Amino acid sequence: MYKVGEYNLLRVKKESEYGLFLDGGEQEILMPKRFVPADAKKGDELRVFIYHDSENRLTATNQEPYGIVGDIVNLKATGVTEQGAFLDWGLMKDLFVPASKQISKMHPGQDYLVKIYLDELTNRVAATEKIDPYLSNENLTVKELDVVDMIVYRRSEIGFVVIINNQHTGILHYSEVFGPVDIGDKLKGFIKSIKGDKIDVVTGKPGYDRVESEADKILRLLKENDGYLPYHDKSDPEEIYNFFSMSKKTFKMTTGALYKQRKIIFTQTGIKLIDED
Repeated sequence: MYKVGEYNLLRVKKESEYGLFLDGGEQEILMPKRFVPADAKKGDELRVFIYHDSENRLTATNQEPYGIVGDIVNLKATGVTEQGAFLDWGLMKDLFVPASKQISKMHPGQDYLVKIYLDELTNRVAATEKIDPYLSNENLTVKELDVVDMIVYRRSEIGFVVIINNQHTGILHYSEVFGPVDIGDKLKGFIKSIKGDKIDVVTGKPGYDRVESEADKILRLLKENDGYLPYHDKSDPEEIYNFFSMSKKTFKMTTGALYKQRKIIFTQTGIKLIDED
């Protein structure tokens, strides 16, 4: 058996001048010659992506698309017709977005956040801009301090709405954003709090793991700068973020921990590394 729009491990059934025919159970699936690995032969098992080509034939490829069925990805439109739009998803055939699945008319050259799905009627891979029906905070699969993958979905009055693990939505508050963030950006973070169906997230790592990793960064930067850095608790938050890639709150927490460990001292103008000799 095989799954359209996903990666499959299929056995080579026979070879031909057109490529390899893979065992798909009820039918054979062609892997065109241009995609065939040089040493592939009958009996081998190959990891392939299955989709329909421009002539609606099932095709296997070793190319890797930018997303598979179930993924939410940011893709660029390559063309538009009355029936829908086409997005570049890394394969020879573009990904189709029916007009009915667009929020507003798409335009070539612009990026769009879409969910990849398998059309039940045609069994073909397609995409939709209408992501909300696929997201729910009713039955949560995450808990506080869980590390999660996030996709920036849209802006709100208090922060960015993010998609969590392709399933839930949360808020990344503007007060927790210290660098440029755009719709469609992929971020790593963790669950800060859950109140009912409301989820707050932040970027980075949770708890002590976060402090320890940031501590290593500060120590490394001190060593690279002759043991001194002109940053302290009165420094501008943006300056701290631009140099350390961390919030001022994290910087203060981390330097405080390093001070207690007697690895640094505070001066009137910055922080200084304590000699280990």
